[in-house]
Amino acid sequence: MKLQHTLLGLILAVTTTASSDENLWLYTKGTDTRPANSWELKLKEMSRLGKDSGDYIFNDIRPEVEYGVTDRLTLGASVMIFDHHYSDVEWAPMVDTQGGPGGSFDKTQYGGFEVMAKYMILSPYKNFVGLSVGFAYENRQVYRLDGAEIEQDSYVPMIFLQKNWLDNTLTWSFTGKMELERRTSPGVLEEEIAFDLATGLSYRVAPNWFVGIEARWQSDFLSPEVDGNPPEGRPSSWDVGNMQLGDQFQQGLYVGPSVHHSGRNWWITVGALYQVWGWSADGAAASRKGKNWDEHERVHVGFILGFEFGGGGDDEKVPEISRAKSPVHFTSSK
Repeated sequence: MKLQHTLLGLILAVTTTASSDENLWLYTKGTDTRPANSWELKLKEMSRLGKDSGDYIFNDIRPEVEYGVTDRLTLGASVMIFDHHYSDVEWAPMVDTQGGPGGSFDKTQYGGFEVMAKYMILSPYKNFVGLSVGFAYENRQVYRLDGAEIEQDSYVPMIFLQKNWLDNTLTWSFTGKMELERRTSPGVLEEEIAFDLATGLSYRVAPNWFVGIEARWQSDFLSPEVDGNPPEGRPSSWDVGNMQLGDQFQQGLYVGPSVHHSGRNWWITVGALYQVWGWSADGAAASRKGKNWDEHERVHVGFILGFEFGGGGDDEKVPEISRAKSPVHFTSSK
């Protein structure tokens, strides 16, 4: 846990001089984009804690930068740092290099990188509902579950919805991702279609303070090819002219609270999501007591810290009457 203490110390050291953004939940993102010619630096840290046995900690750490090309188009890039600490965990993804099921692993690794683009079609402040679309490319060299070395390419189309009520005091957002993944590891080839859906509702309880609730559902569809043998079930395929959704492999549902605070040009969001239900095609070996212990964890605890720099933009995303009544800056909900 020393790594978390170091990151929290960094937050306390710099938040007195940094700036502001709106990111109200951990997984859900709103439709807003960066103002033109503005920059944002983010530090995301998500700790995924606990399996059904042993001790399990996975810290997913992502420094990120975003740039507003126009008021409607944002480009971004991030680096992944995967920090694993686990022992005595009896679950399927444990591989021989980690000691097999029940083994232990303690290592911090470069996990990969991601580049993305997001474009706003409708503004939630000027239209009935906000709508944005996005696309990301991700390359991973480490498996997020156990730290094993892999080679994975992911292509991720995204959709974002947002609705504001009560003069922007109450905000609802939805984020939908379809992840087209191709992953190779020793003896295993997986072509996967995964869905990651998140929604959040947040209410401004005081100037610059939001309290919310968030739900996230994630599921994979695939049938892996092992040691060159044909898949046992129906495999996924997203090749051009051969699109096929394979067998559902697993799913998990999380629900939990979030708290957001923004300063002049900085903001921070903290939250926790608890697994409330899960399922796995591997049966009791991976899914017990209505929870998935193969691909999922007991709880996700995280924070996102953001700083904004420069840019002007047309500032028309928030009506004048809303800005006058609200001390909160609504330029971005990412």
